[in-house]
Amino acid sequence: MTEAYYSIVKPSQEMNISVVWCLLVLAFAVKVLFSLTTHYFKVEDGGERSVCVTFGFFFFVKAMAILIVTENYLEFGLESGFSNFSESAMQFLEKQGLESQGPVSKLTFKLFLAVLCSLIGAFLTFPGLRLAQMHLDALNLATEKITQTLLHINFLAPLFMVLLWVKPITKDYIMNPPLGKESIPLMSEDTFDTVRLWIVILLCALRLGMIRHHLQAYLNLAQKSVDQMKKEAGRISVVDLQKMVARVFYYLCVIALQYVAPLVMLLHTTLLLKTLGNYSWGIYPELNSDTPVENSLLPSSVYSESPPADGKMKVTVVQITMALGSLKNIFTPLLFRGLLSFFTWWIAACLFSTSLFGLFYHQYLTVA
Repeated sequence: MTEAYYSIVKPSQEMNISVVWCLLVLAFAVKVLFSLTTHYFKVEDGGERSVCVTFGFFFFVKAMAILIVTENYLEFGLESGFSNFSESAMQFLEKQGLESQGPVSKLTFKLFLAVLCSLIGAFLTFPGLRLAQMHLDALNLATEKITQTLLHINFLAPLFMVLLWVKPITKDYIMNPPLGKESIPLMSEDTFDTVRLWIVILLCALRLGMIRHHLQAYLNLAQKSVDQMKKEAGRISVVDLQKMVARVFYYLCVIALQYVAPLVMLLHTTLLLKTLGNYSWGIYPELNSDTPVENSLLPSSVYSESPPADGKMKVTVVQITMALGSLKNIFTPLLFRGLLSFFTWWIAACLFSTSLFGLFYHQYLTVA
């Protein structure tokens, strides 16, 4: 509703309240994954704690390697966004009469991102491993070809999202396709950014639509356990059998959270990327280069206005408006595009890495 309102009315000096809701949903999703991960750390008998720590260090090293890659291969916009942020912050500090070489160095900025990425990777470890097992079970249960195809696309959806930001594979072929001697771009750069957002959202919708098949595949583990027990020698009491079956159903809520929470994180990070990155929903969007200029000119107009002297309330409102205008100059859409593009790509990369490892583990190692 907020996006429809902004598309029709196009207010210039109103805050987009959808940003607040997206941030709240992201906070709740991270809190859920954090609670599940801390539960694994409390278990002393199993090896879940070692798995989380191992994957956390693995994703830390992977993030450090990814952050070294230049923009010619991974098109996030982190370099340009950080440079814009540093210059804007330095100008703001100079206006306040403070001397500074920048709020933070590039090395510290990338180290902080790597630590945050390792935490996200640790949180998404067991959801990815569980998804691989449910994917294999759902394929065994599916009888229709269309369902099996959708399951395969659903499993490979994070890989498609990852490739969308690999410049030599996607953007270079679309912007400069090899069509003989002439190079005719198939779409503009703004259109490509919009199509990329729509592809991510559609793949998230596909994963949400396939949730029934995956949860049903998990519930069938109870039947598989009973069938396996029938093949073994010995006797078992009815109470123990009921507990074994009920344990699967009681754990269904955790499985649903592990399936939905990463999806919610990915979807709302994409929505934040659209809103804060100043993108458009239209396939052939209007030129968005005017909007950041309007945002940068907004604080100067506020500064030029002299605060009224008829009350402290109006003076306070003007001061708050001036402060928000200054922050809008520092945290520009260019910075948000780099950060949110990177986090969207990273969540998809973590999901695919963990689910791919889980597929290898359940397909080969458990059988061996």
